Amino acid sequence: MNKKVVVLTGAGISAESGIRTFRDSNGLWEEHRIEDVATFDAWRRNPALVMEFYNQRRKQLYEVEPNPAHFALARLEQKFDVQVITQNVDDLHERAGSTKVLHLHGELKKARSTADDSLIYDIEGWELKLGDKCEKGSQLRPHIVWFGEAVPLIERAAELSSRADIFMVIGTSLNVYPAAGLIHYVPPHARKYLIDPNAIKLSSVSNLILISEKAGTGVPSLVDELLNS
Repeated sequence: MNKKVVVLTGAGISAESGIRTFRDSNGLWEEHRIEDVATFDAWRRNPALVMEFYNQRRKQLYEVEPNPAHFALARLEQKFDVQVITQNVDDLHERAGSTKVLHLHGELKKARSTADDSLIYDIEGWELKLGDKCEKGSQLRPHIVWFGEAVPLIERAAELSSRADIFMVIGTSLNVYPAAGLIHYVPPHARKYLIDPNAIKLSSVSNLILISEKAGTGVPSLVDELLNS
């Protein structure tokens, strides 16, 4: 039986593909307040602005490619049962070849009904428009978990984390909850790796190995090591 590797990825892995992150100095929040583009209140108040914000992010997604970290994680499936849990809303893991990806915060290339959360649709191209409706006649919204909204897949992510033999955290500061809490579900015996240039030791986590590198270099070397062990 293949060992189970669970990987939690954050904005840092996508940033290396050229996707602008929210928290960096030239990040998206410099131009937009969270309250104006990433909450349900913003959507009710000014749906056109919210729609345009995500249309531009979607358009950019079509212009970037997966980087060596994404490809390395896909390569890990040669020997391990790999589950990616990502806070990112892009599809770079899938495009690199990862077969099991759980999107905690939604998916940029999908839309959902404002009347029925279970109605989720693929978006053709990069543009979602006002007037695009679900089969029940309700306006489609970006399929994104906005600030203040529940994270519906967090329990599934916690369950997956609890079965990890190896747990990797890549490109996230472990400051964004509830995702950051997943490391506390990982069994004490499991090997844990934190790969981030700003990685700091967490005293509350046992068996944690820090790799203070960017994802694009740190992940491929760790994957090579695991595949050759």
